Amino acid sequence: MDDDELPRRRDDVLSALIREPLDPLSVDELDARVAALEAEIERIRAHRAAAASQKAAAEALFRKG
Repeated sequence: MDDDELPRRRDDVLSALIREPLDPLSVDELDARVAALEAEIERIRAHRAAAASQKAAAEALFRKG
């Protein structure tokens, strides 16, 4: 089996983004990238909070029983 046939890891995109050189980007492009990453961080935090809330609700439900 070739490496191309293996399932990609979910962090491949993140790893590629981290390795991407920033020198070719303009200040405006860097600002846009920072804004996009900050928005993604907020989206992740909201999802994490929702997941934690669901987990707490499930744990409370099973503790009552």
